Amino acid sequence: MKRTMMVALATAALVLVPQDSQAQDNEKSMAVKGGILVKGWMGKVDAKEAKAGLSVDSAKFFSMAKDLHATTGPAITYWNPEMKGKGDYVVKATFTEREYMGLNSHPHPYGIVMAGNDMGTDAESYLYCAAYGNGNFIVRGMGPAPFQMNGPRGGMSDAVHKAEAKGKPVTQEIALQVKGDKVSCIINGTEVASYSKADLVTAGKLKSTDGVVGFRMGHNTDAHIAGFSIGKP
Repeated sequence: MKRTMMVALATAALVLVPQDSQAQDNEKSMAVKGGILVKGWMGKVDAKEAKAGLSVDSAKFFSMAKDLHATTGPAITYWNPEMKGKGDYVVKATFTEREYMGLNSHPHPYGIVMAGNDMGTDAESYLYCAAYGNGNFIVRGMGPAPFQMNGPRGGMSDAVHKAEAKGKPVTQEIALQVKGDKVSCIINGTEVASYSKADLVTAGKLKSTDGVVGFRMGHNTDAHIAGFSIGKP
C-alpha cells in the first residue's frame, strides 16, 4: 500500500511539472542563415548554444525600413557598442510576433538589454527584461554566470499582452529604466518589476547600471522590433 501511494505521488508530481518547462529544456535550437546584417551591431549566443556548434551566423538580425527584425536560431543577445546608457535613462522598443509561436511549439521570450559591460567576453554582464506572448515575463542577466531576478520561469502580469492563438500576432512595448536608485521593467506602460541598484550591482551580477543597450532573443523566435530608443526617463 505504501509503495502504491509513493508511485501515485510521483506520478502526480510529474503531471504538475509545466509542459512548457519540459519542452523548453528539451527543444533543439534550429539554425537560421543570415548572421548580423545591421551595421554597428554585435551579438553573442549563449554558452550552451555555442557548445552545440551554433553562432551569431545561426540567427538573422537585419533592418526592415526604419525598423529591425530578428529571427533565431540560438538564444542570442544583440547590442550596439555605440549605444550606452548612463545615470538615469530608459531604453525601449516595441516587439511584434507576427505569428505567435510561429517557429516553436510553446512561448519564447524577447526583450530589452541594458547595463552591458565587457560584452562578448567571458566576463560580460548585463540585465534584460523579456516578455512572452502568453502573459509571462522574465527579468534575468549575466554576471558573468546567468542570474534570475524573478524566478526560473518568471511571473505573469496582466500588463503583458496575450496572443489570441498560435499563429496570431501579439505586440509588447518593453522598457528598462534607471531612475535614482531604482531599476524598473516596464511592459506596455506598466511597471511589472523593480529592483534597487544594490540588488543588481553586486558580486555575481552587474558591474554597473551604466552600459551598452540592446536586445535579448530566445531561441527559435521571430520578432519585428520598432521604435528602439534610449533617452531620459
